[in-house]
Amino acid sequence: QVQLVESGGGSVQAGGSLRLSCAASGYTANMLYLGWFRQAPGGQREGVAAISLRGGATYYQTSVKGRFTVSQDDAENTLYLQMDSLKPEDTALYYCAADSRQGLNRPVLRSDRFQFWGQGTQVTVSS
Repeated sequence: QVQLVESGGGSVQAGGSLRLSCAASGYTANMLYLGWFRQAPGGQREGVAAISLRGGATYYQTSVKGRFTVSQDDAENTLYLQMDSLKPEDTALYYCAADSRQGLNRPVLRSDRFQFWGQGTQVTVSS
């Protein structure tokens, strides 16, 4: 089992920045992917960004490319999401996710690609 705890959410004005963190604990040695998802009120959960822990490849939703940066710190078992130039449409509950299953042929930014989930941290962007 892997436990994930997000932090860093808050309220900002449009154009501002936030940095989300996700601390992973438990059986983290075999993790293959870490990712960020979000869900706005009345909306579906959508993939925002992800990173492969075998090679470091990163993946982004089109709407956040150039504004958000996903990174991870091996030593601290922490995942980050730097969010710049925030827009009101970025308002959502942001979740951290992790997966350790090999051979799973699913798109990385799909929620069923991930096994373990945090509780979420709220991001609110006002215009």
